[in-house]
Amino acid sequence: MLTLLPVLNVFSRILLAFAFAFLVPLAWAWGADHEYLRLIWGGAFVLAAVSGLVLLAATRRYQRELQARDGFLLVNLVWTVLPAYAAVPLMFSVPDISWTVAYFESMSALTATGATALSGLDYLPLSVNIWRCFLQLVGGLGIMLLVVAILPMLGLGGVQLYRAETPGPMKDAKFTPRIAETARGLWVVYAGFSVACLLAYRWAGMSWADAFMHMCTTMGLGGFSPYDASIGHFESAQVELVATLFMVLAGVSFMRYFIVLRSRSLGPLLNDREIRSYALVLLVAIVLVSGMLATHGIYDSFADGLLTSAFHVVSLATTTGYSSTDYAAWPVFAPVLLMFLGCFVSCAGSTGGGIKMVRMVLLVKQARRELVRIVHPRVVNPVTLGGGVLPMSVMTATFGFMLIYGAATMGLTMLLLFTGLDIVTAFSAVVATLNNIGPGLGLVGPASNYGVLSHFQLWVLSFAMLLGRLELLAVLVLFTTQFWRR
Repeated sequence: MLTLLPVLNVFSRILLAFAFAFLVPLAWAWGADHEYLRLIWGGAFVLAAVSGLVLLAATRRYQRELQARDGFLLVNLVWTVLPAYAAVPLMFSVPDISWTVAYFESMSALTATGATALSGLDYLPLSVNIWRCFLQLVGGLGIMLLVVAILPMLGLGGVQLYRAETPGPMKDAKFTPRIAETARGLWVVYAGFSVACLLAYRWAGMSWADAFMHMCTTMGLGGFSPYDASIGHFESAQVELVATLFMVLAGVSFMRYFIVLRSRSLGPLLNDREIRSYALVLLVAIVLVSGMLATHGIYDSFADGLLTSAFHVVSLATTTGYSSTDYAAWPVFAPVLLMFLGCFVSCAGSTGGGIKMVRMVLLVKQARRELVRIVHPRVVNPVTLGGGVLPMSVMTATFGFMLIYGAATMGLTMLLLFTGLDIVTAFSAVVATLNNIGPGLGLVGPASNYGVLSHFQLWVLSFAMLLGRLELLAVLVLFTTQFWRR
């Protein structure tokens, strides 16, 4: 217990900061919703704020520098407890909602997964949809980076929090002398893109409320929408173009944008191997899908097919999960390809999920290296990235991650199959939640939602979303005996 108390002390500050997020839906409810909704959002703010203050007072004397294992404990605590607080107002504002569905919805929002179990989104109060979407903006880049940036915690283990939260194998890189400065820089870039996205959606014809909500879920690559038809509700080519552009931008590492801002040069973007691979895969996939749609005569004109294929390729590949049509009804190659792309295309340091493009690049390089060694056993052919030789520890971590990723995918799929789900629904639901994509195939395809699943199945997929958001290792390390040994 004494080991956990310093972690709880830091968590209390995070909970206090999170309490102010409830003021966003409260502000929208003030002019658009019924008075009882203002009481709900105000009560949620008070609950989180009082809980944070009480916990802070109870643990104040245990404040100390966090160690590495404390960082993992804190990150897991944040991403399991904050969704519970976020779910409380949903229980009182959404008709006939259970605690399981409320928690699943909140976990999906904060992890920027975009898998919804709610129907009738068009008829929900505005503040409820604002809350669902705003959580994806907050969770997209990582609550922990926000906390490191804005709270006076420079002596409370900022580096440990950054390493535990930041996705990708390159998390040891620091681009400024102090981690708080890096976090602030990332959020400045994030905020700048968010404002631009908001104005672009407004230009495309959305109302301010719709523009705000879709900006949140576009920049967070979460894919929630206040409409059951998602982006298809607008039936607008301009809206799809804006969404496609900003999803592509959000799928790139925000660290690279930060470096570009500091260096005032586009070189860090243009010369980055991961970003070049990211762009190439997207272009090839768009050509393949649009060609298939044209071959099967799905759309009357090639331009319509090209726009629709580009939108859905980018949406699924970046793990956003928007849809403007039921792409599951396309020839089977297309939806399976889209799900596959969502597993790896997003860049490390972006708001997307999946195993990240940089890991795929490293695996391809290692495979090529092994092929060369078969022909030339004595050749010195190290794996390089960005002009430098990668240490073996990075490759070992990548192999370990991929092994656990495969095991988690198969294990969770088998668990869902045991509950009676069909193979397409079970496997695609695990892939969609573990990679934070959102919609799957089968019963949880783009024309349906996760509300058809049982409570146990929803809890399994909530755990999958947590695993995916924290890249598996940060969660599973808690289940090892070595972690708890002194």
